[in-house]
Amino acid sequence: MTRNITIILDHWDLFAIGLFNTIWICVVSAVLSVFLSAFVAMGMMAVSLVLKRSMRFVADLIRSMPFLLLAYILYYVLPEFSIRLSSWTTGLLALVIYNTAYFAEILRGAWSHLPADQEEAAKAFGYSRPRRFVRIIAPQILIGAAPVLGNQMIAIIKDSALLMIITIPELTFAANSVQSRYFIPLESLILAAALYWMLCRGIEVVVGRLERVTAIRGT
Repeated sequence: MTRNITIILDHWDLFAIGLFNTIWICVVSAVLSVFLSAFVAMGMMAVSLVLKRSMRFVADLIRSMPFLLLAYILYYVLPEFSIRLSSWTTGLLALVIYNTAYFAEILRGAWSHLPADQEEAAKAFGYSRPRRFVRIIAPQILIGAAPVLGNQMIAIIKDSALLMIITIPELTFAANSVQSRYFIPLESLILAAALYWMLCRGIEVVVGRLERVTAIRGT
C-alpha cells in the first residue's frame, strides 16, 4: 500500500495536468453551451411554427443520442467527408453540441413558466425580442433554473471522462495511464474519483449560494 501511494505521489503531475484539462474543457464548453442555448431556446419559443419545430427536432435528436456516440461520429465519421479535427477540437465540439441541446431545453422550460404579462409589458415599451430576452427573460430563467443548470454542468464533468477514448489527456485518462502502467487501480482510480467529487461539490456550493441569494431577494 505504501509503495502504491508513493507511485501516485511520483506521478502527481499527470493527475494535475488531467485535472487542469478537465476543468478548462468543461468550463469553456459550459460557457459556450449556455450562450448558444439561449439562441436555440429563443427559436424553440419563436412565433414561427417552422422555426419552433425545427429547433425542437434538432434538440430532441441530440438529446436522444448517447454522448459517446456523438463523440465517435465527430471523430471517426467526419473524416469520411474530408473533415478532420484534432482530438481537442472534437472533444470540445462534442461537449458543446451535446450540452447546448440540454441547456436549451432547460431554458425553454423555465421560460414557459414566466408570466406572459412581463413580455407584453416589454413589447409595450418597444423592446425587440432579443432585447426582451437579454434584459427581462434571461436573468429570471438563469436564476430560477440554477439548480437544474448546475446538475447539467455536473453532467458535463462526467461526460468529459468519456473523452479519453479520443486520447484527450483529461483526469480519467491520467488515472487509467497510471493504473495500467503500475497495476494499481485502487489508489489511482480512487484519487480520480475524489478529484471529480471536489469539482462537482464546487458546483453544488455555487448553486446553493445562488439559491440563498434568490430566497433572500424573494423575501
